[in-house]
Amino acid sequence: MLGGATELSGRWERLDPRPRAARMLRQVLHAGLRTSFHALGRFVAGHAVFFASAPVLLSILLGASFSRYRVEGDVESLLAPKHSLAKIEGNLVESLFPVNRSKHALYSDLQTPGRYGRVIVTARRGSVLDPLHLDTILQLHRRIYQMQVTVPAMTVGSGSFNYSFSYLCLPDDRNICIVDDIIRAMEEIQSARTLNRSVPVLRYPITQLADGRQAYIGHQLGGVQGWGPGGAVRVQGTGVKGEGVRSAKAVQLTYYLHSRSGLMDRVAGQWEKAFCAELKLFGSLHPKLGLYPSTSSSLRTDFQFSSVLARRPLLASLGVCGVLAILCCSMRDCVRSKPWLGMLALLSVTLSGLTAAGILNLTGATYNSTYLGIPFVMLGHGLFGSFEMLSSWRRTREDQHVKERVASVFEDIMLRFSGSTMIHLMTLGLAASPLTNMEAVRLFCRTAALAITISYIYMLSFYSSCLVFTGYLETRYRHGCFCRRVPKPDRLDSKPAWYRCLMYTRYQDETQSTNIPHGVGHTHVPNPNLTHVETRTENSSGVCGHTASAIQTHSPPDIHLTTPTDLHPQDSHFLLGCVRRCYGDWITNTYVKPFVVLLYLVYISFGLMGFLQVTQGSDPSALVAMDTATVLYTRAQQRYFSSYSPVIGFYIYESAPYWNASVQRDLLEYAKGFQRISWLEAYLDYLSDRNESTSQPRENFTRTLRQSFLREPQFAHFADDIIFAERGQGEEPDVAASRIFLVAKTTENKREEMSVLLDTLRRLSLTSRVRFLIFNPSFVYLDRYATAVSSPLRHSLLAVLFLLGLSSLVVVEPLVSLWLGLTLLSVQFGVLGFMTLWGVEMDCVSVLSLISALGHSADCSGPLLCGFASGRGESRTRWVRLALERHGVPSLQTLVCYSAALVPVCTVRSNLTRTLFRCLLLTAGCSALHTLAFLPTLLTFLPPSKSKDPRLGRDGQRQEVECVEMNDSTRVVDQITTV
Repeated sequence: MLGGATELSGRWERLDPRPRAARMLRQVLHAGLRTSFHALGRFVAGHAVFFASAPVLLSILLGASFSRYRVEGDVESLLAPKHSLAKIEGNLVESLFPVNRSKHALYSDLQTPGRYGRVIVTARRGSVLDPLHLDTILQLHRRIYQMQVTVPAMTVGSGSFNYSFSYLCLPDDRNICIVDDIIRAMEEIQSARTLNRSVPVLRYPITQLADGRQAYIGHQLGGVQGWGPGGAVRVQGTGVKGEGVRSAKAVQLTYYLHSRSGLMDRVAGQWEKAFCAELKLFGSLHPKLGLYPSTSSSLRTDFQFSSVLARRPLLASLGVCGVLAILCCSMRDCVRSKPWLGMLALLSVTLSGLTAAGILNLTGATYNSTYLGIPFVMLGHGLFGSFEMLSSWRRTREDQHVKERVASVFEDIMLRFSGSTMIHLMTLGLAASPLTNMEAVRLFCRTAALAITISYIYMLSFYSSCLVFTGYLETRYRHGCFCRRVPKPDRLDSKPAWYRCLMYTRYQDETQSTNIPHGVGHTHVPNPNLTHVETRTENSSGVCGHTASAIQTHSPPDIHLTTPTDLHPQDSHFLLGCVRRCYGDWITNTYVKPFVVLLYLVYISFGLMGFLQVTQGSDPSALVAMDTATVLYTRAQQRYFSSYSPVIGFYIYESAPYWNASVQRDLLEYAKGFQRISWLEAYLDYLSDRNESTSQPRENFTRTLRQSFLREPQFAHFADDIIFAERGQGEEPDVAASRIFLVAKTTENKREEMSVLLDTLRRLSLTSRVRFLIFNPSFVYLDRYATAVSSPLRHSLLAVLFLLGLSSLVVVEPLVSLWLGLTLLSVQFGVLGFMTLWGVEMDCVSVLSLISALGHSADCSGPLLCGFASGRGESRTRWVRLALERHGVPSLQTLVCYSAALVPVCTVRSNLTRTLFRCLLLTAGCSALHTLAFLPTLLTFLPPSKSKDPRLGRDGQRQEVECVEMNDSTRVVDQITTV
């Protein structure tokens, strides 16, 4: 508080005779809100025991609900856009061509059944096609094929059952398990070597098997070197054959499982675990091969493993933050020092998190690893509120009752704290709305909004009650740490030096003349009978808080402005003393300002450089723990299988006149430039070989297709790619739907090229006469990913700006809202630019951090701006220094504890926590730069102005001298007078 708060009803203001309606409304609302918070503070202080115990009991009760703790199992629903065309296309494809319908061949990067096991086998030396390595790989295949898992029966007393891959696999039309074509090709090579026959030529990426069938093996054989010049593999444009393979560094094998029911799904899950264990054992027995397994549950397991790895670092973060919070709340004066409040602030945040988690458990919500950022959102907001309350407490008058001091604290800071909480809830609430298309972002923001709300309530109840208890300890002169009564100075003289240092304090009779709220202007006169004069200035412009100024009195020429603790600088807080005596003067120095402005221009330049290089991170493997199966498998796949794109399904989902020559040309033109497995192209070649016209009547075209082409052994597998629809009795059926497979040549930027290819083919489908769609499971993550990720951030930022604009009409000054909005934009711009330069992509985790950065920057810079704008009658530099003392120090304490708490997180071996650490650290750094450097400098020469209103005359501003203390040799006389 900046003045006496006990006689709030007696406070008067001299308003402008002709105020504007908006200004009057702001004054009325501001005064009403402060009065309400003053009454709330008295109520909390009067019932401190209840407000301290109720949150603890509630947290314990809700914490018992962790028996209902559940982890999210569907990672695709979290990390992929919720509403996208790719998901609709995927459902249509599954309805037309389900994976169970395929009886001949499956493509590992096209079909994604419920369960599967996949492994990349690499040769550390030589080629995987060398006789030794090839025999070992086929031996591994046989071991996996014969591997059995034991699953207990569902009924008691029924024993257990053994399941092998032959029972769980997807069968073909001969009821034999479907295996990759590369296995058949390798078996043919091994058989030829055993029989001393000529080894069949293996071509890449499309080869021909012994039965005459052409098979695409580009996603099964990697690191290929051909017999062409320089070892490069030359591929013919027709897509029929490729260059012969000389060597290959890797081979990929996939084993599909059929989970027909809940029991079979459970059995398949056990088989996946046994699959990974078998590969680990086999790898230890054959060190010349590298094995990189992956299963359908690998992504989910490795994504949630980040939470397991972060448990101990999070506890270390709490410990480091607790130590620093205790130090930030400590002073040399053992009575006025409140170290336990730092620990209790952290306890308040912990209790609020436990309560929020209990509510989530009771409502059936699930957890995922993105929730690791929520404790830091709560920590930054909760520490800011606690340090602001403690700073305001130290500015209250010590001769007041504890209840009045707490009420004064509520009246002083709760309006600003509630405003920053509203900004948090606005940003998180809008991002948690149905407008958000990313489920991970929506769930995170919903949970964080709940946690922030509970943290705010606990700050008003639990932490405020703790402030009341420590206030009573201070009133009774008890040690702030040991709670023991501190002896008076005359009794301390006989104690040892260490004891005097530990028990140092100033009693009321020593400080009665200097017990004035901090931050109020004073006139220091060396007359022993007139010590200090406290003033309070109120005018029509002060709406963000009390305004204070020094008054000129008739005094000797050596009058100067001072602060109450200047008489006892050794008793002030260390950071407060540094800011007051060093940093405030330095940052507002005329010669320092140009360098700060230059630093801001450099900040904007580097932010713009990074902003222009923002890339989207749609790869879900970038959000899992490091050194896990998913990461190792992804690295091996990018290294050995990046020459070609995944297999893209080209689906014609409506009946088309395939017999028409123009339609045939269009379809062949669409597939031109791709490696392709096309029934239509093979059928047209078949007709040409038979000297038949490719343009035939519908009945002849369909009859030859069904009765001749599909019955040939080398073309029988195309039956999986065509759906016939009966027309009528005696008529040839129509081709209702069909599919062909396309593979594109790619470079290092595989995902970017796939995104461009998706957009190109979709635009082509809108103008084509043939109704078709393209699909690959990776399209679910690529489709509209940039829009889905950036829209929550954009909506939250617009919501905050709208809130600030609306509040400027009724609560705060318009210039404060304008400055705060520009600060939020500047911080967001800097964090976005610098995180890109640091190698962080725009994914859901970075967007979550950017959304939370809005509230964090508002916490740090909002009170400083409000405190500066509230002042009248002094120079800009004076009010900048005063705002830094009052609000810059709590912001600095918050940033120090917050940044230190982030340090243990960087030790977690996880891509998710690495992204989280970088974004949150940049948020803290950019907020610190704006709060402690950029804003204090820019406010010294930019609006709002600190000059007095020229329309106000002598009666336009009233000054009240509240307390004039007159000292003589026998007594102290307090006189209340009005100037």
